Amino acid sequence: MLYIFDLGNVIVDIDFNRVLGVWSDLGRVPLATLQSRFQMGEEFEQHERGEISDEAFAARMCEQLDIALSFEQFSAGWQAVFVGVRPEVIEIMHKLREQGDRVVILSNTNKLHCAWWPTQYPEVQRAADKIYLSQEMGLRKPEEAIFRRVLEEEQVTAENAVFLDDNLANVEAARAAGIHSVHVTDATVVPTFFSNRI
Repeated sequence: MLYIFDLGNVIVDIDFNRVLGVWSDLGRVPLATLQSRFQMGEEFEQHERGEISDEAFAARMCEQLDIALSFEQFSAGWQAVFVGVRPEVIEIMHKLREQGDRVVILSNTNKLHCAWWPTQYPEVQRAADKIYLSQEMGLRKPEEAIFRRVLEEEQVTAENAVFLDDNLANVEAARAAGIHSVHVTDATVVPTFFSNRI
C-alpha cells in the first residue's frame, strides 16, 4: 500500500497567525489589521508551483498587506509558521515502512520553506521514502494532475493508495481521482485511523 501524507497540520503543526505576529512586530502594524488583509490568493498558488520567485512573492504579499518589510524580515516571519513535529505521526510512518508499505509526503510548499524546514525537522525526511513538493512538480493540490503524477511515479493504482490531508478540497480531489482519502481535522485523526492498521 502507498500512504501519501500531507506535511502541514498532518506531520508538522503550522499556524499562520505566528507569521502575522512576527510581521506585525517587525512592521509595526496591528495584528488585527494584518489578519483582516491576509489571504491566500493567486500569488500563493504561483509561488507553490514555482512560477514566481521568493522575492517576487514577498513583494506581492507586502503590497497586499500594506506593510514595509525587508526580504529578510519577510522570511523571518514566513518561517515562523512551523510550530513543531507530531511525533506520533513520525512513529506511524516508520511502522508503515517497517511492515513493507511505501510512505511518501505530498506538500504544497515553496522554496523559502524548503530551505528551512528540512534542517529543523530532519526526522520528517527520515520517516518518508520520498518527498513530493509542489514547487518542484509545477503542480499543486487540489489539481488532479498532481495526484496522477505521484501514482505514476510510484507505479501504484489509485485503489492501492491512501491520502491524508488537512485541507478538505485536497481530500475531495484525491477521492475524485479514486484514492481513499482521510480528512485530518485535528491531531487525533491520524493515530485513530492507523490504530488497527499497524
